[in-house]
Amino acid sequence: MIDVEAMPFIADIPRVQATRVPDNIAYWFENASTTFAELETRTNQVANGLISLGVEPGDRVAYLAKNTDVYYEMLFGCAKARAVMTGVNTRLAAPEIQFILSDAAAKVLFVGKDFYAIIDQIRDQLPDLQRIITIDGDREDWDYYTSWRNSKPNTAPDRTPLADDDVIQLYTSGTTGRPKGVQLTNENYRVLLEQAQTLDWAAYGAGEAVMNAMPLFHVAGVNVGILTAAQGAKAVVLRDIDPTVILKLVEEHRIAYAFWVPAVILMLTQHPEIGKTDFSSMKVVSYGASPIAESLLLEAKEIMGVKFTQLYGLTETVGAGTYLPPEAHDPAWGKLRSCGVPWPGAVVRCVDGDGNPVPTGEVGEIVIKARFVMKGYWNRADATEDAIRNGFFHTGDAGYFDEDGFLYIHDRVKDMIVSGGENVYPAEVENAIFGHPGVADVAVIGVPDEKWGESVKAIIVPKPGETPTAEDIIAWAKERIASYKCPKTVDIATELPRNPSGKILRKDLREPYWAGRDRRIG
Repeated sequence: MIDVEAMPFIADIPRVQATRVPDNIAYWFENASTTFAELETRTNQVANGLISLGVEPGDRVAYLAKNTDVYYEMLFGCAKARAVMTGVNTRLAAPEIQFILSDAAAKVLFVGKDFYAIIDQIRDQLPDLQRIITIDGDREDWDYYTSWRNSKPNTAPDRTPLADDDVIQLYTSGTTGRPKGVQLTNENYRVLLEQAQTLDWAAYGAGEAVMNAMPLFHVAGVNVGILTAAQGAKAVVLRDIDPTVILKLVEEHRIAYAFWVPAVILMLTQHPEIGKTDFSSMKVVSYGASPIAESLLLEAKEIMGVKFTQLYGLTETVGAGTYLPPEAHDPAWGKLRSCGVPWPGAVVRCVDGDGNPVPTGEVGEIVIKARFVMKGYWNRADATEDAIRNGFFHTGDAGYFDEDGFLYIHDRVKDMIVSGGENVYPAEVENAIFGHPGVADVAVIGVPDEKWGESVKAIIVPKPGETPTAEDIIAWAKERIASYKCPKTVDIATELPRNPSGKILRKDLREPYWAGRDRRIG
């Protein structure tokens, strides 16, 4: 259980656990372990180091590297200094990284060796950046993290956190327009910790092993590491998503809990070693961040034999919103396509364009009201005002509630296809196609159509050795969904573009078909 009274702020977690379970392993990474006693010492050193560099409360400190265990030393150290950890998407191009570092006005940057060249390229465009600290060394002109940290006092810094302090700033994926910095506070995380411990997917036992595989610039990756430390459990941190390594570590560490996006679950189910892996230690696999096909979910459940919990939320809601508990994953419940029921203390609705709740079974925009909703978008008052209206955060997702109060997501509102006046949601079509025995992956988009405005196109990745035809795919879909929703055309691809959280980058898929047109909808 999480003692939120003893740990009201993120900064308190290392101190409390260093007292309660000092010798427990907090983080494991590539055969190196950090105990909670060591974590407390190191986070104090990081905080004192940042303060000595002139970092003031509210200043942003950036992290640009692949996953490492020391990220959490930096995160908790920032919290103790009342600074704000800002993770940068490692898949971005140099101009995009420059935009984020400039937008955050980051004073200090922790950087991994994979990104030294990018920082060299944009360094003169970062006037706010005062110090660069390397995680891997090899740069005489920059500080080396381990040496820098170890040279600092290990006493607790003289700064008292506040509930309204920003502790983490994560940037939206920026699939449309410039990414926005999401301000997540101590209070947001206090509420997350209070409520998560009541749900079995996040009720970790002290000493249990939890896989921390998601990128640390993604809210799911950050949350797993925080939830694990807050309960005295061990986070097994992966540098990259590698299905071979994941299966190996599940057995070696007797992993009890993991969060995997559907794209990772798909990779695991297709791995040749999946049938030989011992999953007996696993209690719950939680998943989310993008839709999952029923056929894939059922296949994964059968292979792994563990409980599954779906989570729906956004960066702006600290990843929280609704959850589909393990018992609802029984096909007899008829809820496999649902993302579940609201978290404790959250109000979730589907509303029309005027913000009024729509009737049960009718599609509307999903809005969320809860104490875990973000403070706002960094330096974007207009965007914040547009996103949070009458206390509700407008997600941009389209969905509906059934008569039992379970939420179903159709798709992003902006991704909806309008064909001949009918609304078609790509995720619904993808779910129908995904069960085809020759399909490994699928994306659905709207393309220009002179008659209908838009027509539905499916882009599929065949399974190895399979050669499904367009006629096969269309006929399969027509047996499962209304004809007007079925693809009119089918393209074959070797892979689909996805962002780090596994969401399909539909704008990239749409671009070739809409190029040269001023109007990008039908």
